[in-house]
Amino acid sequence: MEGLGLSIVLYIVGLIILYIIIETAVRRGINNSIVGQYLEKKYGVKDIRKNKKSFLDDDLDKD
Repeated sequence: MEGLGLSIVLYIVGLIILYIIIETAVRRGINNSIVGQYLEKKYGVKDIRKNKKSFLDDDLDKD
């Protein structure tokens, strides 16, 4: 049972690392694309997440 707990923890850590790598690659890909550069030039927003305080700022029921 001790080996199973360690395996689960290592699996979760691996998934977190994979998530960070994929998120960074996608963000850089969008920012370097033609559409990303157009939106940055038109709206002047480089990273939308900098303007948010938390994930609750996108709540659809806030109206």
